[in-house]
Order: sequence, then structure tokens, then C-alpha cells
Amino acid sequence: MTTVAVLGGGIGGLSAAHELAERGFSVTIYEQREEFGGKARSFPGPTSGVAPLPAEHGFRFFPGFYLHVTDTMGRIPHRGGSVEDNLVETSQIHHATGKRKWLMSTDAPETLQEHKRAVWSLFGGPDVPSDEKAFFLARLLHLLSSCDRRWREYDAVSWWEFVAADRMSGGYQKILGRGIPQLLVALRPEIASTRTIGRIYLQLLQGLFDESMEADYVLNGPTTDVWIEPWVDYLTELGVEMKTGATVRTIETNGERVTGVRIQGDNSGSEYTETADYYVAALPVESMERLVTPDLERAAPSLRGLTELETAWMNGIQFYLKRDVPLAEGHGIYYDSPWALTTISQRQFWAKSHASYFDGTVDGILSICISDWETPGILYDKPARECSPREIKAEVWAQLERHLNTVDETVLSDDLIYDWFLDPAIEYDAQRGESRSHEPLLINTVGSLQFRPEAGTAAENLLLASDYVRTNTDVATMEAANEAARRAVNAIIDRSGSDATPCHIGDLSFPPPFDRLRRVDTMFYHGRLSHPGTITPRIWQLYAGAKSLL
Repeated sequence: MTTVAVLGGGIGGLSAAHELAERGFSVTIYEQREEFGGKARSFPGPTSGVAPLPAEHGFRFFPGFYLHVTDTMGRIPHRGGSVEDNLVETSQIHHATGKRKWLMSTDAPETLQEHKRAVWSLFGGPDVPSDEKAFFLARLLHLLSSCDRRWREYDAVSWWEFVAADRMSGGYQKILGRGIPQLLVALRPEIASTRTIGRIYLQLLQGLFDESMEADYVLNGPTTDVWIEPWVDYLTELGVEMKTGATVRTIETNGERVTGVRIQGDNSGSEYTETADYYVAALPVESMERLVTPDLERAAPSLRGLTELETAWMNGIQFYLKRDVPLAEGHGIYYDSPWALTTISQRQFWAKSHASYFDGTVDGILSICISDWETPGILYDKPARECSPREIKAEVWAQLERHLNTVDETVLSDDLIYDWFLDPAIEYDAQRGESRSHEPLLINTVGSLQFRPEAGTAAENLLLASDYVRTNTDVATMEAANEAARRAVNAIIDRSGSDATPCHIGDLSFPPPFDRLRRVDTMFYHGRLSHPGTITPRIWQLYAGAKSLL
């Protein structure tokens, strides 16, 4: 039987093990922590009553365009069904600036008036002038009508440049320039590629406007409880050997292929070498980079580019409330928050089987993601990375109060807080007055596509299954890690001569009405011509008072 060593037990590693085990391969996973799930895992927070409250790296987010990870979830048995049954559809998005707040339905609009309202809400409401909304829409139409080869060129252009944000109003810059990129995927629009942001932006929009696709889902309980633990149980039943406390110290190679991996057991501190027919490296980019030696680089030259890839921080903090504050039936986006905050109120989505967390002392959980750790806050005039955990707690709460509380309504107040918990991946050094994140997030900067390797390396028995791998998903997410794992498994099937069925790999979709325009752009591209939209009248100039942008 062909043996495979999977290095790392996050979403990429678990996904690779899943696909391999179902196809008859002998699989062992080596995970450094004592629990599986990587950034997606839950962990014990403060104690209420007799049990710890659940905490997470950040809230889970399953947009409607996720194909691979939800397919895998549908094949994990759980309580007479599957883990996919634990996904709950959201129905609203809560938008807030320092001056106003508004709710947007995630249901696909049906009437013209509903379409207008959805566009108005999504593109900044009264904060963005109409002519600038029109220009932004023209930019999106430009992307929708671009051929696949044109999309490759967008890797060399920042989102900020593509949407001409530096020539627009403050509202445009805040909501359309920075809003979605920084708040949802921690990408600074000045350095993030249009290829990545544009593709994801269009997918999110399609989820909101296409009635055949849901906008997004969340889980009906803590991630480890309703997804990771059932997954680990299923993999164990399939015969996967699950090793925790196993840190990969060295990937040994003869300069042509991997000959073994050196593992340190955390409990004993001793090291040992494991061998297999194939090795799947499912480690985050910063961990994999440390393992690349000259010999390994010679065997797998595509790993040379890892040092050129950048990461940022996107970490969570949970507030445990004495009284539940739902806010919205979905996610909240806070455009004027210096730390790029997004929230979700968990209790409304959690099934009755998880209601035991709410014992009368704790009645709600507000989960917040912090996506900007570099901009000074409003209380201490310091970026989040220079704040102590208590300062982070106070600062996040103050930024939320500024967005939610009004003269007529107090939504948040200090007396609501029972306790709080900051992601333990954030380690604060009091002497230096700064933090470090042990679990940063890959960001797709301008020109970075060339440095991202394929799942199958030149080393015949080394495969990659992590979110930095080249995928159709193209952004650091659970979906990208799962897709990368499928690509790695397909490479093993091909290289081993197995007759197993390859994993299905899907692609991002674009609305069918734009297919003809994309074909036209293909002809223009082959003729070395610019996108046809660049030689048509500038749509935004038709609006009264439109600005000269180019």
C-alpha cells in the first residue's frame, strides 16, 4: 500500500488525508499542536460555570462560492447526516460608519427597486457620491468582461490603482477602496493585487445578486465541536494515523526527492525520522519557509519564491455578554474602525445542542476579527500590535461603541461584558511593548503570483497543500487550502500510477450573460489590443458633475 506522510493538521492537511484515505492510501498526519484544525479550530476560553466558553482564531465565514470545502464537509458523517448540515444561512449584513448604520438583506433582489437598494447599500449608501458609485460599477463590469488571460495581467496592478481610489472622495476610499479587501481578507488595497481582490469581490457580489447562490453561511456551533472533531473521528475510522505533538524539524532530501522528515515529539523532546512514499506539506507559508534548505530548494525549485510572499495579521477577540446583542442576522462591517473590525453575534446561529454555553451568566458571544494591526486606535493612539491584551480589549470595545451607540440608543456598554478572550496566537512582550502573531495570514500582494508554487513540485514525492499554493480560489482561505489539498492528491494519484478517481476541482464562476463579452475580450487580447471597455466612452462622465479621473 502506498504510504503518505501529511505534515500539518490544519484544513489543508485534513483535506488531503480525507481524499487520500477514501482512495485507499495509507496516511499519517503529523500535527504540532495537541488539537487539529489549524486556524479554523476552536479552543477553550474563560470559564463560566463548570465549562470553558468557546473561543476562536476568528469567526468562520463560508461564502456561497465555496465549492471544495463544503463538498468535503458533506462527506463527513455527523448525527445521521453530515457536517455540512451544520451550516446556517445568514440573512443580513450590518454596515456601520462613525456617522450612520444600515442593514442590507443577503437575499437576492427581485424587483428593480430592490436592486437599486442593494447597490446603494453595498456601494456606500450616502457616503459615496452617485458618480463615484457609477465609476466603481464600471470597473466591476470591466472585470466581468475580461478574458482569463487578461486576469493574469491584473496581478501586476493594485486594487487601489485599479479603482482609482486616490482620485476619489473619502467615502469612496473608505468603503469601496478599503472596505471589502481589508475588512474581510486583511488585504491592504494599496499593495494587494487586483487579480485577487477583483475575483473575490465579484464572487461575493454574485452571492448577493444571484438567486441560485447563497450569500454566505456560518456554523451552528463552535468550529471544533461541529466540524473538526467529527472530521478527526471520520479520518480515524478510515484508518488515518493521527499524531499530535509532532513538530516537523527538517525535510530531508538527497537533492532530487524527499528521503524522510525529522520529527520532534513535544512530550519527550526526542527527535526521530519518519519515511513514506509521498510527503504532503500542509504547513503555513511562514513554517514552510523555515524548512527550505539549499538541498530541498534544489529538489523543488518552486519553493524559492516563498521568501517573497508576505503575511499580515487577522486575529479574533471574543466578548462574552451578560445580555445577548444580536446586532444583525449576519456579519457586521465597521468602515471607520481604525483596526478594520468585523463582527458576528454567535448565539442566534447556534443550535439548541450548544445552548449550554449560555447558562444565565453568559447570554451572548460577540466575536470580532481585527484585520488592521498597523493603524493607531482611538484610545491609546497606538496600533494593535503595540497594545497589551487589555488595551486591545478596551480599544476594540471603544471602536464598536463609536459605530453602534447613538444619542438615542446605547447598544453597547461596559456593564454588558462578563468576560473576554483574545486569540492566544497573539503573544505580547511587555518589555518591548509589542506583540507577535504566531499565526499570520498570507496576503496576495502585487506581482506575488509568480512566487506561488503549484501543488506538485519538481521533487517527485513532495506535494504542497496550503493556501499559498496556486489555486482557482486565489486567496488565503479554508477553501484555498482544501483546493490545494485536492491538487496535491491528484498529483499523487498521477505520479503513483494509481487507478483511483481524481479529486474534483472546480473554478470560480462568472454570470453567463458576460460569456460573450469575455469571448470578445479574448479576441482583443490575441490581437494585442486593450480591453474593449478602455476605448468606449467613459460611463462615469455621463453623470452630472462627474469628475475627470484619467
